[in-house]
Amino acid sequence: MTLLTAERLLQAYAQGVFPMAESALDTQLYWFDPPERGVLPVGGVHISRSMRRFLRKSNWRASINQDFSGVIAGCADREETWINGPLIDLYMQLFRMGNAHSLEIYEGDELIGGTYGISLGGAFFGESMFSRRTNASKAALIWMSYQLKRTGFRLWDTQYRTEHLVSMGGYSIPRSAYRRALLRAIMIDAKFTATPLPDLQLLLQDMTQTS
Repeated sequence: MTLLTAERLLQAYAQGVFPMAESALDTQLYWFDPPERGVLPVGGVHISRSMRRFLRKSNWRASINQDFSGVIAGCADREETWINGPLIDLYMQLFRMGNAHSLEIYEGDELIGGTYGISLGGAFFGESMFSRRTNASKAALIWMSYQLKRTGFRLWDTQYRTEHLVSMGGYSIPRSAYRRALLRAIMIDAKFTATPLPDLQLLLQDMTQTS
């Protein structure tokens, strides 16, 4: 893996595989190709009534690609992480190439949550998320769902199916179905732009899926 470049990493994603480390201190990277792949519905994440009430009372705001390194640092800041130094370097290269993106959640001027991932055609590979306030990572997914839909993405890969993602409408599909969806998605000319995101009230009006 010492010869892994950003370009080769994109080629691996296009084939349905992705790398992880065993810990932040581990300098090795390992390839993963799970038999069941987690996905989220583009533009259709589940927003519970309680979450809508919570967000309507908050003063949070979101931005795109304003603090990519800060979001990665937030995602890696936990006792157990698969994000090591070599991966961070690769993500930063992809960010400079325009193939990696972050979505930040702010309370005032404080970064309280966010998510980041890699784009390839109309496929978005969600890598990780973090939260320094209750529900901040869920807010990041809601804004990201809106962003991916309005910029033409068709596949939102989350690697694995977790309870947190299931609560937002996530599900898993077999590897064979995932690769068919991936092949179709990467042929689409979607553009992950950094145009301003709507405020929470307008966002919630646009998100149609309710509990």
